[in-house]
Amino acid sequence: MQGQLATVFGASGFIGRNVVRELAARGVRVNAVCRDAEHAKFLKPMGVVGQVTPMRADVTDPAAVARAVAGADMVVNLVGILHQSGRNTFDAVQATAPGSIAKAAAAAGARAMVHVSAIGADAGSRSAYAHSKAAGEAAVRAAFPAATILRPSIVYGPDDSFFNRFAAMAQVMPVLPLIGGGTTRFQPVYVDDVADAAMAALDRPEAAGADYELGGPSVYTFRQLLELMLAEIRRKRMLVPLPFWLAALQGAILELLPVPPLTRDQVELLKSDNVVAPGAKTLADLGIEATPLEIVVPSYLDKFRVGGRYAGGRVNA
Repeated sequence: MQGQLATVFGASGFIGRNVVRELAARGVRVNAVCRDAEHAKFLKPMGVVGQVTPMRADVTDPAAVARAVAGADMVVNLVGILHQSGRNTFDAVQATAPGSIAKAAAAAGARAMVHVSAIGADAGSRSAYAHSKAAGEAAVRAAFPAATILRPSIVYGPDDSFFNRFAAMAQVMPVLPLIGGGTTRFQPVYVDDVADAAMAALDRPEAAGADYELGGPSVYTFRQLLELMLAEIRRKRMLVPLPFWLAALQGAILELLPVPPLTRDQVELLKSDNVVAPGAKTLADLGIEATPLEIVVPSYLDKFRVGGRYAGGRVNA
């Protein structure tokens, strides 16, 4: 890979910044594409001077996408949203834009492309999120047949939006909801493992045109993940089952907020398990050993403990 040019869409995001770091470490020049290039300047020190170039491009604009991939040897698409807002709809960002990126990559003569989707992508799903993810995969396959598609379960790490979000809620709320009773199963995957999977997909000829489902070594229910989080931050909170119908009613109200903590579509997603399918290609097929959740999570949840990160004792609040 050394000396080649990679264009990474969604470069300043949670997964993106880790992918940029790994590419830079391998001597790759990186066009780090995001919505706010000024904000993304924190990516520049990941490489030597001039190696990482933050770029602004609207993924819904095919001309802007084409300019961003011009001359690229490799293209990585990490763009995704958890809720819709204005022009940023699931259809525009997750269904249509991946096809535009794949077409531009093919036209630019890129030798490899990685598209990060999600476990649960399903053209027949009642969830608009899952439906759009499946449409995006189909568009990528049609435009760039040799693209590698990665489908992670929920991704965890120091900047994740799962454990950090619920730990912050536990600081101020005496009760945490278990939507659907907390029985939905997840297979959390470490963000560094996802970044390593992207590197392997770009580097291994056998990964071209293949799909991989990325999950950690263990499966947990939603309840078990919240219990693990509470144990790490040393707080006692009630976990109260919330029926899907009631959660959907709350989502209908909360999704009106600028940054909704819950939407009806997210409730729909929670009705299905988020685990690696039997027989699917996995991290192991890319030569990666999945990192156990219990090794990493304690390293960043300690800031939510009573008294903060450096508080002594095991006091439960």
